[in-house]
Amino acid sequence: MAETAQTAIRRDEPAGARPDSQAPELGAQALAQISGATRLVAADTEMAIERFSDPQLMAAGKVNLISVEAVQSRFANRWQLRKDQVFAFAERVLERGVGPTGFYLRVSDTDFFIVHPDLGRLAGQSACLRYLREILTHFLGDAHMADAGVLQVSRISKGRLEAQPVDAAKADAAEASAEAGTARTGQAAPQAGSVAGSGFDDDIEAVQLPPTKAAPAASPSRLNQWTPFVANDGRQLRISATLEPVYELKGFTRIGFRMIRRVIVVATGEELTNQQAAALSAGDLLKADLATITRGIDRLKGEGGGEQQLSLIVPISFSSLSSQRGRTELTAPLKEAGGLVKLGVICEILDIEGVPGGALLAATSLVRPFSLLVVGRLAEPAPSSIARLAGAGLQALSFECPKGLADGEFLGWAHSTVVPARKIARSVLVYGAGTPQRAGALISFGASHVSLGPS
Repeated sequence: MAETAQTAIRRDEPAGARPDSQAPELGAQALAQISGATRLVAADTEMAIERFSDPQLMAAGKVNLISVEAVQSRFANRWQLRKDQVFAFAERVLERGVGPTGFYLRVSDTDFFIVHPDLGRLAGQSACLRYLREILTHFLGDAHMADAGVLQVSRISKGRLEAQPVDAAKADAAEASAEAGTARTGQAAPQAGSVAGSGFDDDIEAVQLPPTKAAPAASPSRLNQWTPFVANDGRQLRISATLEPVYELKGFTRIGFRMIRRVIVVATGEELTNQQAAALSAGDLLKADLATITRGIDRLKGEGGGEQQLSLIVPISFSSLSSQRGRTELTAPLKEAGGLVKLGVICEILDIEGVPGGALLAATSLVRPFSLLVVGRLAEPAPSSIARLAGAGLQALSFECPKGLADGEFLGWAHSTVVPARKIARSVLVYGAGTPQRAGALISFGASHVSLGPS
């Protein structure tokens, strides 16, 4: 992430708050920033947070910042050497705490932008105080400065956030009251992002599953308006989507299904290869994505046997996520799919080879609020392609196991592919392992989840 904001008053200085010693020379706007009223935002994060600029969302107190300026100040000259360690720890705390229904993003050298759509004002502020207190205690040994480090965002504008300090005492009192009520009823109080049983133990560390709504009654298959369709090159294409079980390797328990998309030429019955499908226009890929989700939803309803699955892996083309139209069209079916499973959808971004890291980070940030996890799918998982994904915001990587490998070749492929992938992402999904024995062997290389392929 770039550490400067193009919209800052002085472009060679980091986004975030400024030292008090510079106040006389920065003018009224920078003085407002120092007091906490204005926070500068790094240019490469503006697009990701712009969509949260709904005044009602901010008026409800669901958008906050936490600042690690106390750590920056204490570390002084050591900050540049240790800040990556601070960022990594803070992101682990937020990943665990914010959970799949929330959103977080580091937007400057000191500030983390946090959205809790399912929490009220005081509950969200209390959660942010917990996160910051854990971070400060870890690095400074105490958390007394946390109260000044949580701010409620009131306005999002180009390159800037307007934010005011929260009333920490009121937030703490509300949490204490909620805990007292919990003690009286004997029912566990909900925590932001608390999930369990997902099988993604490396990625989701909270231990409590929030109450889930009963699965909606099965409905008849809908008319899929997206397939068949006429592609830009004049061919009529139809979309087929099947469901394949995916297993968590530690206990070899099923965590849900992945959708397998097939693009078929109606006139010939020919199935397009992955490379041919990726070469379709952005508009055609969006239609294919929408058709895939619609097919998958219907298959999930028809094959679930009345049992609600934990999760569903949904493939989405990068080009669809990178356009405003694509994001608008995809949001509703993704939310519907998420409502059919206990923990939500896992968004698997396709065609990411060659995509600039900043663009991929923006896409992952945009899809994360309604995703349990964001996975990057590699068609050709060469070590060089895997290494380029560092810092792209992907929580997991996935790829297919090559077909026809002898046992020795399989082990060599796993070592050269899964091991480097595990260095980039906290979860690695391998599809088409073939047998439980090979699936078991993948554990030693760092794989976390597997599908066996067609039976």
